[in-house]
Amino acid sequence: MIATQKVPNVVFKTRVRDESVGGDNPFRWQDRTSQEIFDGKRTIVFSLPGAFTPTCSTSHLPRYEELYDEFAALGIDQIICLSVNDAFVMYQWGKNMGASRVMLLPDGNGEFTRKMGMLVDKSNLGFGMRSWRYSMLVNDGAIEKIFVEPEYGDNCPTDPFEVSDADTMMAYLKESASAK
Repeated sequence: MIATQKVPNVVFKTRVRDESVGGDNPFRWQDRTSQEIFDGKRTIVFSLPGAFTPTCSTSHLPRYEELYDEFAALGIDQIICLSVNDAFVMYQWGKNMGASRVMLLPDGNGEFTRKMGMLVDKSNLGFGMRSWRYSMLVNDGAIEKIFVEPEYGDNCPTDPFEVSDADTMMAYLKESASAK
């Protein structure tokens, strides 16, 4: 992925609360395009292998949620957690984690992840095709900076978590701000 390249153009299948639906599951499908999500905004995206998985639940998502106000103070409009999970799983994970500020974006078919070149086989863990762990700064749909975990590849025996974390992105943003 080359810096300043645009994010892939895809349609995300999301679910939104709609009280008119009624019942125990008051949600309706809502298609959202890459343009709707990214255009005109400065966005941090971090992608991870799966909801409810250990590193994703204990470190990756919680730290971005924790630093949300600090990111906003540095000019970030939104933070998105992307995973090759469906909208129902992402909703339940967010509810379970108490995530209220980071947008959990389902990439159920892995289309965005595939077009980013980040779709990997994690069959060795029983996951199937999932996202490699990475984070990126997206400015009005253009990728400004990307941090990709080392050892990228299918059936990686480890789960590297060294550069896609919230603190690495925070350091990059602070360094960029001070260089201006």
